Amino acid sequence: MSRKQNKHTPPVLSVKELTEKARMYAKSAMAPSTLRAYRSDWLQFENWCILHRFQPLPASPGTVALFIADIASNHAVATITRRLCSITERHRASGFANSPAKAHHRVVSETMKGIRRVYGTVQKGKSPLLTADIRKIVAACPKGTRGDRDKVLVLVGFAGAFRRSELAHMQVQDLTIHKDGLVIHLPRSKTDQEGAGRKVGIPRGYRRSTCPVRAVEHWLTSTRINVGALLRPVAKNGRVLGRGLNPDSIGLIIKRAAARAGMEVSSIAGHSLRAGCVTQAAINGVPDRQIMKQTGHKSVAMLQRYIRDLKILEQNAAARLGI
Repeated sequence: MSRKQNKHTPPVLSVKELTEKARMYAKSAMAPSTLRAYRSDWLQFENWCILHRFQPLPASPGTVALFIADIASNHAVATITRRLCSITERHRASGFANSPAKAHHRVVSETMKGIRRVYGTVQKGKSPLLTADIRKIVAACPKGTRGDRDKVLVLVGFAGAFRRSELAHMQVQDLTIHKDGLVIHLPRSKTDQEGAGRKVGIPRGYRRSTCPVRAVEHWLTSTRINVGALLRPVAKNGRVLGRGLNPDSIGLIIKRAAARAGMEVSSIAGHSLRAGCVTQAAINGVPDRQIMKQTGHKSVAMLQRYIRDLKILEQNAAARLGI
């Protein structure tokens, strides 16, 4: 006599269903942006191999060394390093455990060492937008929904030190407006891939014109948005669309807003708001740990990359030479 199945007992899945479930979880192990980058990197390597009549899968360490040597002159070292990771991931996914792109292959490691020596490893960061820049940009925003949207993006992005992806995926239901300011719950971010989440507080500003909380309140009231994406595309006729912004469009919007203020935009990008918040806070004497709480940085070392030039000038022996 078989036992009756408890109504609370989950159904027994078949091997096929379990396999599909495991495959789905494995795909979720990496962020979608990382997967897109890996696919793009692999396609470039594969096309390069076809062009030069090399076998891409499995490739040999010598082939990988020739590939990175070929692209070294017009790719950043960080990009080349990611290319190697992408080649490794594709080989692993195809059942080749010994990736030809790993550093234990001497020909690959020596080639990378030479590339670093010749071209260096310093990453060129985008120019930070400081408080004075933010005021100019906000003052130059046009009237209407597009200008209102741009003010929210610039002010919230700057005050919260948010990344492009965080701004693009920000949801109205994750905002809590208080008398003293705004609390934004981020369910997930670049350094929080497992979705633990964190809350970022944005106090009300000293100036009405540049207060990020007032900008959000006006935006939500004027557009009657009460759920879904906070920041959205705006049509030419001023109509706000129902979907959220693409992360790649954040930088373009900031560039256009800065250009309206008469600023040189070649070194301005989506990251300029986050870098600007960190830099301005450091200039104003805010402790590193307090800045890290706002930005979500996990280590002081990563934070210092933003304010290295400031430290060079502040902690400098030449400042006490009396010249």
